[in-house]
Amino acid sequence: MGVIETLSLAMGTAWTSGINLYATVAALGLAGRYELIHLPPGLEVLMNPLVIGFACFMYVIEFFADKVPYVDSGWDAVHTFFRIPAGAALAYGTVAGDVNPALQLVATMAGGGVALAAHGTKATARLAINASPEPFTNWAASIGEDIAVFAGIWTIFNYPLLMLFFVVAFTATAIWLVPKFFYLIKRAVASIRAWFRGQPPQTSAVKTPTAG
Repeated sequence: MGVIETLSLAMGTAWTSGINLYATVAALGLAGRYELIHLPPGLEVLMNPLVIGFACFMYVIEFFADKVPYVDSGWDAVHTFFRIPAGAALAYGTVAGDVNPALQLVATMAGGGVALAAHGTKATARLAINASPEPFTNWAASIGEDIAVFAGIWTIFNYPLLMLFFVVAFTATAIWLVPKFFYLIKRAVASIRAWFRGQPPQTSAVKTPTAG
């Protein structure tokens, strides 16, 4: 694999794992096992039937859990401890081999950072969506995220440069939006608390002129 292809695979899989780790592992493992793609030696473990089977099983669970309001946010909170380290591990596995150890460390840290940006954006967006009581937005967001993961993996192997540009742009945008994320989280948490207490969601007060 060339430099662009390697970087695209390392950063691209880190990004997709930040959104849906199990879909990423299952898709890569199945595609590699059926020789649809060529995985580097450091990622060949993904083709192990046990790894594929476990990833598919967990993907089915996440498929349903991710579409239930509030359950999806709880699932995201728990998977903060899985998606980000896994993104770093996938990036490391991509460059593992006869590569300068310093480059391996940089790739691992970059992969973790990209996975953090993807996971943080997903979790914040879903938390904000949960401020709305209807479930249809959750379903649409969940299905859209799954499509994005599979489309991202396809792009990694067919248009590696495009995927690399996308990941860089996405990460930069996520960093720029960090202050807004905190604001959304604060409002979403307040709305969720109000919902559990049986109170109407908090909305911004709008003053209207009165006749006098």
